[in-house]
Amino acid sequence: MRLALSKPTHSDEDTRLLFSRFHEVGYDGLQLKMPQYIPYLDDPDRFLGELAEHPGSASALIVNGTTDQVREVLPFGRAVGAERIVFCHCLSRDGLAADDIRGIARSVADLGKEVGGYGMRLSLHHHYGHPVMHRQDFDVFFDEVPGDAIGLTVDTAHLVKSGISDMAGLIRDFGHVVDNFHLKDFADGEFKVLGTGSIDFEPVFAAIAEIGYAGWISADEESGAGTVEAMVQCCDFMRAGIRES
Repeated sequence: MRLALSKPTHSDEDTRLLFSRFHEVGYDGLQLKMPQYIPYLDDPDRFLGELAEHPGSASALIVNGTTDQVREVLPFGRAVGAERIVFCHCLSRDGLAADDIRGIARSVADLGKEVGGYGMRLSLHHHYGHPVMHRQDFDVFFDEVPGDAIGLTVDTAHLVKSGISDMAGLIRDFGHVVDNFHLKDFADGEFKVLGTGSIDFEPVFAAIAEIGYAGWISADEESGAGTVEAMVQCCDFMRAGIRES
C-alpha cells in the first residue's frame, strides 16, 4: 500500500511546506485539492518546476465539481503524471430517484473511459449531499457501471455524515471497485485529525486487509490543524493501523 496526503493550504508558505515535507514525513504522494493545481492548468511545466520537488507530488487530482471540470484538468493531469482523478460529483442528492442515479452512473462511466484515454483512472468520491450518499445509492450506482470503468474512493467521515455506520461492510461489499481511501476522522459535526475524533478505525483497517487492498490510502486532513503537525500525526496513525490489522 502507498500512503498519500490530501490537505488544503491557505497560504503560499503552507503550500510550500506541504510539497517540500510530505516525502520526508513518510508519504508516497499528494492528492491535490483544486486550489493547489488550478493556477497551473495552462502551464504544467511551471507546476513541475515550482512545486514537484518529489515524486508523487500530483499522484491524484481532486475535482469538486462537474464532468466538464474533470475534462478541463485532463491535459494537465497527464502532463504532471497524475495517476487518478478523484471526482466529487457536485450534484444535489435531493429529489433523485434510483433511475436518476443510474443515468448519472452511465454518464460518469463514459467519463471514466475518457480519463483512461489520458492514462489516468477516474475514481468516484462519494460525498454527503451528493448523488452517491446513502448505502443503497452505492448499489444502484455501481450496478450500472460496466467493468472497471471507474473506481471508488471511500471517505470515512462522509460515510459517517451520511448515516452509514457499517463502514467495514461497505468496504468488503465494494472491494472489487475500491481503488482509493480518504481516511478522515469526525466528531461533534467537525472533521478531526486522524485519531482524535470518534470514528473507530480498527474495523476499517481490518476490512482493508481482508479485501487484499494494495493501493493508495490517503489521509484527507481537513481539520484545520497545523500543516506539519497534522502531516506527522496522520502518517503515524495510518502506519500503525496498517501494521496492526
